[in-house]
Parts: sequence; C-alpha cells; structure tokens
Amino acid sequence: MKSRTKWFLSGLAIAVGAVGTAGAYLKKKNMTAASRREKHPGNVWARPGMLVTFRAELMPGRDREERTFRVKELLPSGRVSLHAVDGEHTETEFEAIN
Repeated sequence: MKSRTKWFLSGLAIAVGAVGTAGAYLKKKNMTAASRREKHPGNVWARPGMLVTFRAELMPGRDREERTFRVKELLPSGRVSLHAVDGEHTETEFEAIN
C-alpha cells in the first residue's frame, strides 16, 4: 500500500471516529434533558392536597360531598393515593376538573 493511501485511510478513520463521538455526545445530552422533564413534570392531573371527586358510577347512591377526597400523594406511576381511602387510583376514576 502506498504511503498516500495510508495517510488517506488514517484521516478517514479519524474523521469517522470524530463524527461518532459527536453523535454519542449529542444523544446523551438529549437523553439527560428528557429525563429531567420526567423527574419534574409540569403538567400533571392531580397534586397533593387537591380535592378530587369519584365518578357517580363508581359510588352510586352517594352525594358529591361523600365522593370527594383529598389527594395524599402523587405516585410515580401517575396514580394517586387519597386520605381516608385505601389503594391507588387513576385519573379515569374521577370526574373531570372544570
């Protein structure tokens, strides 16, 4: 192999390595920004201390006041736990917030 060919292939290998490194850096940077958004979601359907009302179909025969509970904590799965009610509950179990 000629000396010139070796120089060309060496330069090509270095260029390809640099492009790969830049791509990996940008991918990692985007992933950390996405994980930051997941840790601190700005748009959630319930917050601790908020009042939520079960849909009437789930608790028939009870008035609205008897179906209303306070959110104790928002769980990482998007469900909530409530004061005075056992278990985890999803957004679909409650009336829409107007």
